[in-house]
Amino acid sequence: MKQDPETRPKFIPQKYGAFRHVPAYSKIVEETFERCLDLYLAPRTIKMKKKTSPDSLLPDLPKPNELKPFPSEQCLSFLGHTGRVRSISVHPDGQWLASSSDDSTVRLWEVQTGRCWKIWSFSSAVILVAWNPNPALHILAAAVGNQVFILNADISETPKEEVEQLLSLDAQETEGEATPNPKWEMTTAKEAKNGIRLKIVYDFDITKLAWHHKGDYFLVATSRANRATLFIHQLSKKSTQKPFKRAILILTNALFHPTKPHLVISTQTHVYIYNLLKQAKLKKLVPPVKWISGLAIHPGGDNLIIGSYDKKICWFDLDMGEKPYKTIRHHKKAVRAVAYHSRYPLFASSSDDGNVTVFHGRVFNDLVTNPLIVPVKILRGHTVTHSLGVLDVVFHPTQPWVFSAGADKTIRLYN
Repeated sequence: MKQDPETRPKFIPQKYGAFRHVPAYSKIVEETFERCLDLYLAPRTIKMKKKTSPDSLLPDLPKPNELKPFPSEQCLSFLGHTGRVRSISVHPDGQWLASSSDDSTVRLWEVQTGRCWKIWSFSSAVILVAWNPNPALHILAAAVGNQVFILNADISETPKEEVEQLLSLDAQETEGEATPNPKWEMTTAKEAKNGIRLKIVYDFDITKLAWHHKGDYFLVATSRANRATLFIHQLSKKSTQKPFKRAILILTNALFHPTKPHLVISTQTHVYIYNLLKQAKLKKLVPPVKWISGLAIHPGGDNLIIGSYDKKICWFDLDMGEKPYKTIRHHKKAVRAVAYHSRYPLFASSSDDGNVTVFHGRVFNDLVTNPLIVPVKILRGHTVTHSLGVLDVVFHPTQPWVFSAGADKTIRLYN
């Protein structure tokens, strides 16, 4: 086949007796030099250097001083526990604080003075404590091992008839199965005199406890071998129901929705929202975390935040998709708890680094403006003990104050 003279090779083939006799390419230096000249003399486009300042790369956020009020300094320390403080809860009127600890006690504190008014002792560590949301009632629920105790925390000399009727257990209410699970029981006369009125006995240890916002229902989660069972109790009727027939794998949190008949639960890596009336799953949220530790729902009901053991906080807008609106990384160690304020646009997170971070989180009424999230203060004061820092955080119901419970056996109030 004839070739075009321009494309024909410009060399004459030679024959060699062995491959080792073939010399190097004689024009390698010349061609490499010509290639370098082509690269050096090639025309280039002129790109103007952009003059950018570091401040222009940051989002335009308001200054923290413009977002007051928010807690900024420590005001009180509640001292008295001899073990790590696991859980704290503030009464709806803001006057009383309840705390549970590994020293097997529940303590009642006066918020204004820090004085310990009452102590209830139990047989083992008290994992959780929660006030009844009804401000007219001074009723506490405490989780100890596989039992939930209902306490009358009213310190007045004349107990209210409504509370007495609510915490009484008739014989008719206990009829039915011989050994129901769980089982409602009256406490001993000595415990009843001290204010411990009712107890509910389960087969397995309790991991979660939360009240409904109206104060009549509360949920309890028990777990064994990473499989949890959820119970919903009605205090007025002393009745129990199970919303799920099957066990839930690795249940980390469970809460009632603040405005709708919905139940929000979180497993290791997902958040599920269920409609209790229709008994159907409404939504599944997928946060980019490895293990969910804390869950809180905005008082408006359209947003929620989660904390995780891999140092992340995720804000979800429930009107949007399954992915979080914003992921925040402000802690150096695992996030233990998150909480919203019921009145002010504030939320907080506590971590094993010993700090409590306070955020301004404003939610707008229109459907166009995104929530405004600004970190405003890092609250320090707790000492990290055995790699554990701040185990729980709650806001005051009416004031821009925040309470924190630590593994250093102290409770601190920041205002």
